[in-house]
Amino acid sequence: MKKINLVTLFLLALFISSTSYSQIKIKYKIGNEIVTNIDILNEKNYLIFLRPELVKLSKKELMNISENSLIREIIKKRELNKIFGNINKLELEEEIKTNLFKYKNVKNKDELITLMNKHNIKYKNVINKIKYEGLWNELIFKKYGSLVNINKEKLRKNLIKKISSTKKYEYRLSEILFEVNENETFKQKYNEILKYAKINDFKSAATKYSISNSSNKGGQIGWIKETMLSEELIEKLERTKIGQITDPTKYPNGYLILMINEKKEMKQIINIEEELKDIVQFEKNKQLNQFSLLFFKKLKQNTTINEY
Repeated sequence: MKKINLVTLFLLALFISSTSYSQIKIKYKIGNEIVTNIDILNEKNYLIFLRPELVKLSKKELMNISENSLIREIIKKRELNKIFGNINKLELEEEIKTNLFKYKNVKNKDELITLMNKHNIKYKNVINKIKYEGLWNELIFKKYGSLVNINKEKLRKNLIKKISSTKKYEYRLSEILFEVNENETFKQKYNEILKYAKINDFKSAATKYSISNSSNKGGQIGWIKETMLSEELIEKLERTKIGQITDPTKYPNGYLILMINEKKEMKQIINIEEELKDIVQFEKNKQLNQFSLLFFKKLKQNTTINEY
């Protein structure tokens, strides 16, 4: 009787194991790293955890976004390991954890883990994913920080000129920075994005089409004072109503469209030095983001990606 039970248990375990493995399919090979359908499913759960509104997308769209997100992470992670060594050994948990508490409105690690369990994601995986993005930003700064070109006096003159007029505004904006591929025209891509944003919403369109880092936040970039923006963008925003999308602006790495979520008048008394400090930082971040996109594009072009 014992022998029969042992054989039965062995066969049952073998059946369960083979059934589990039959459900795992290789989807991509990125360099030497294998990506399975389970990895993509985990990425989908992670993205929904950060941005619950993604559940409104179709299953196909959501899986496509998850695939692209995971491919982007793996390419960045490969480069980070070259620069920083074994990045999984770097401890940045405390700072990430504090920010996550605020973002997900929880009080401690236990509450956060409970919330993550409901989304079928692991605490350590989320910490690592956010750590990779932080290290990527650090890498871009180290690599390109010295190439950032800021003409402070020119910015000062522009600021004084801007504040000399009557009313000034600040805008809560969302963005989509999109590329036009070889097999499509600008008009096709632009109209496709507008149509998609109309059927779904701008956040979903940003997640699907934007190549900017803000795509993970549905394109949201927060409150921006018009004193920080170029004359071209200010003119386009002035012609755009709340809830509407600006005409595209050509950038070195694509085309930028903005949506105005809210608009309010700036206070009239402006501290020029404080304002200038914010403008300089904004311009630095903008240039570093452009370097980041160009560098990632180069890495992707030099990475072997096989789809199965």
